[in-house]
Amino acid sequence: MTTSTHISPEGLMPILSGPTSPLLLDVRTPAEFETSHIPGSINVPLGLVENHAEDLSASLEGNIVIICRSGARAQRAQQYLEAVGVNNLQVLDGGIEAWKKDPHRPVKSGATRWDLERQVRLVAGGIVGLSILASTRVPATKWIAGGIGAGLTYAAVSNTCMMGNALMKLPYNQGQEVSLKEAQRMLESASK
Repeated sequence: MTTSTHISPEGLMPILSGPTSPLLLDVRTPAEFETSHIPGSINVPLGLVENHAEDLSASLEGNIVIICRSGARAQRAQQYLEAVGVNNLQVLDGGIEAWKKDPHRPVKSGATRWDLERQVRLVAGGIVGLSILASTRVPATKWIAGGIGAGLTYAAVSNTCMMGNALMKLPYNQGQEVSLKEAQRMLESASK
């Protein structure tokens, strides 16, 4: 694998079947992972990486490709892991969404759920729409729409999303929870 910090889906496909196949680390929520993932990838949600990067680092060996929906969470995970000395990390450009664009690439699919980004658009749009409608009776509610707009602007600039983080905690977005010990066990068995 190259020393680049990113890898394209086209670049990853041939090395998956090679003798030095990288560890595929999927940092999406367990629910997103259950919906679809690259076969052989290991789900270690971003929150676990954020809170336990050093603990996980001992279980991470060899070349590692970090995957999320579109690349933003994978880049954050890469930063956390590099900060504790993990090397040979690459982010899959465009995430699982880019990977799924080619029907010849393997994808394991499960129950269909809305992506987190789509949920954010629904909630933000709903709040803005309702606050504008309510402002015809209570003019001050227009500031709610302004607050959502400011929050979305901040999310774009900072490449984080507080609403998305809140929505991840809803039961709908919870899959089989991944504990630190389970993540370490899966990572250690994958590197053997």
